[in-house]
Amino acid sequence: MPLSLDPTSMASKGSVIAKIVGNNVLEKTAYVQRIPMYVYEETVNGKKLTEIINTQHENIKYLPGTRLPDNIVAVSDVVAAARGADILIFVVPHQFVKSICRQLKGAIKPDAMAISLIKGLDVSEQGLNLISNVIHKLLDIDCAVLMGANIAPEVARENYCEATIGCSDLEHGKILKDLFQTSYFRITVVDDVQTVEMCGALKTILFVASLIADGMEMIANTKAAIVRLGFIEIVHFTQHFFPPLTLPVWFVTSFDTTTRVNIVALGAGFIDGLQFGDNTKAAVIRLGLMEMVKFADDNFKNSHIETFLESCGVADLVTTCYCGRNKRIAEAFVNSGKTIKQLETEMLNGQKLQGPPTAAEVYTILKQNKMENK
Repeated sequence: MPLSLDPTSMASKGSVIAKIVGNNVLEKTAYVQRIPMYVYEETVNGKKLTEIINTQHENIKYLPGTRLPDNIVAVSDVVAAARGADILIFVVPHQFVKSICRQLKGAIKPDAMAISLIKGLDVSEQGLNLISNVIHKLLDIDCAVLMGANIAPEVARENYCEATIGCSDLEHGKILKDLFQTSYFRITVVDDVQTVEMCGALKTILFVASLIADGMEMIANTKAAIVRLGFIEIVHFTQHFFPPLTLPVWFVTSFDTTTRVNIVALGAGFIDGLQFGDNTKAAVIRLGLMEMVKFADDNFKNSHIETFLESCGVADLVTTCYCGRNKRIAEAFVNSGKTIKQLETEMLNGQKLQGPPTAAEVYTILKQNKMENK
């Protein structure tokens, strides 16, 4: 029997996800083509928002300029939208989750699965709980999570970005990856649901801190330190409230991370020059950090992953990718048509770039060891 879907949505993120899954199911025979999407009814320009979405195929209030597939049908009744669905996609503010689940209780298929894109936590007199656990307990169905560096307007423009699905059931994970992944929205699946969800929830605190830093006109070095320290706090918080948290065994401290940071910064500069957006840049930084770790692990042993969480690692990477000389030169290279050598002379006042020669050196090592494609 084909799978049917219900994106429970209220704003731009839900509309973006509706666009992705709506287009995906049109290319697959495993799904029912019509996808009802719950939308909180509002009046926009004298018309009901559901009517506008269903006739203009656009959420003009929350995601203007992005066409939704014709098979997305906006519904103002959450129970009607979810009835008969095999997969429930939750994309609502976390303070509304309990009330929505109580309405759905007893009205959904007992073997349905859910996936939450909600970034928040449930705190009560009983203590701390994850939103996915709230959905699981109230509806008695499995609930996965999807989190990642994917700002909605950039995803709508189909700029490349990534997301992580946390799912304890590997078979469900395969179905969900098939449902969400596109050429511009890359999905990885892990079985560590709670850590994926904690990252999504707690990073919003770092976002507020970074905005305060911007408002106080603090420099990029300060902002990078906030990101690094905040990330460490996320790890500690998750370890304390949702143990055990298993970190990957990367051993890399006795290796100079700075030279590899310059290579990643070149990639970040190219992304800015091509105007691919922050989601794509975040993907380049993440993949670049993984490449730094792998290169170090292959060539320099007997160290500890914690060093990459120090200033020499992730903080230096963030700063360099947002305002370092390698980033600035790479961006200018894309836009000016000039060579790296010319730009180095014009922009650096006698200073030298480290990124290009280091990239060449790393490539030489990779080629010597026949690892270019790894």
